[in-house]
Amino acid sequence: MLATLKNYPGTVKLLLSASLVLTLARAVTLPYLVIYLSSHFGLSVADVGLVIGSSLIVGSLLSLYGGFLVDRVSSYRLILACSAVFALGFLGTFLARDLWLFYFCLVVINLAYAVIDIAAKSGFGRLLAPAERSSVFSIKYTLSNIGYAVGPLLGAGMARLDISWPFLLSAGLGAGFCGVYWRWGDRTLQVLDTSRPPGAFLAMGKLLLKDRRLVCFTLGGLLSAVVFGQFTAYLSQYLVVTTTPEFAYQVISALVTTNAIMVISLQYLIGRKISQRQLNLWLAAGLSLFLLGLGGFALSTSVMLWVLSMAIFTVGEIIVFPAEYMFIDHIAPAPLRGLYYGAQNLSNLGAALGPVLCGIVLASQPAHFIFYMLGVFVVAGGVFYFVGASGLVTGRKT
Repeated sequence: MLATLKNYPGTVKLLLSASLVLTLARAVTLPYLVIYLSSHFGLSVADVGLVIGSSLIVGSLLSLYGGFLVDRVSSYRLILACSAVFALGFLGTFLARDLWLFYFCLVVINLAYAVIDIAAKSGFGRLLAPAERSSVFSIKYTLSNIGYAVGPLLGAGMARLDISWPFLLSAGLGAGFCGVYWRWGDRTLQVLDTSRPPGAFLAMGKLLLKDRRLVCFTLGGLLSAVVFGQFTAYLSQYLVVTTTPEFAYQVISALVTTNAIMVISLQYLIGRKISQRQLNLWLAAGLSLFLLGLGGFALSTSVMLWVLSMAIFTVGEIIVFPAEYMFIDHIAPAPLRGLYYGAQNLSNLGAALGPVLCGIVLASQPAHFIFYMLGVFVVAGGVFYFVGASGLVTGRKT
């Protein structure tokens, strides 16, 4: 991976650094959001979930317009502005004394992060040849997971001093990236096609809805994200209901570590081999591993079995993520690349819904029923993936 990174132009390296630094900034505060909201604003567990989940949903929906802006505004100015807003959002969470202001800052953070992510992926499409994009998407996902692995450790150190200080550290990381990008960012990077007249946002939205492949793949991503988007949340819910808090903490710690180690060590090795010609086979393999992992979770009675099941589940995650990127990159017209990635970003809605749906099932049905429900989401997502990918494989245009 390091050898590949050395061969990338400086602009690509800087866009990849955005994935690492900004993900690290989010991960610093993520483990402490629940505690902070409970202690500073006196929210119940249900209200905390509503605040965190809905802020992610609102940010994801607004990011569709962010994708539209990626196709219409200079990438340098957009990334610079969003990184500044990202830093100010975290500064706002540190200073906020009212819940509405804290919530607004969470939405702003999620939106700014999503727009930068879309702009980075669109930039890869302009700067790299199609054969190189599978590798860069895998590297990007690997760097994001490094951020998620290291961030909580940094946050823990800051939280020992004061529970609000992780937000200040996140603001500093965002501001640091903003300064670096202001100094070394590529001011000539332009992902839009200036030869075509600009279109209105609603008109472009209608155009997206006419692309059957995009609609199917977006729905497939949304449904499958229910399963892998927030797996630690619903597995924690399941373990709290079925075991002791001590065992639940032990298992979740082991699962998070297993997932991070496997993604960091295997993502690039596996992801770079994913090709357009065999996309259906890769997706079938990834989704099958999700199902095997879920079956393993349902049958696990020891930490070792939980870890083995998570290893299988994680390989599925390693396959599905770059496969999604590769598909969208292939079907997106150059002048609408940002908007297409913005549509793909709607899969975050599934990630936000996962813990909510699992909580409903755990409250009304036997605990192991959540794995049946999640299995149905994997299969349903797979159906939409394959319907969407069928036009790609056969070469049909829709």
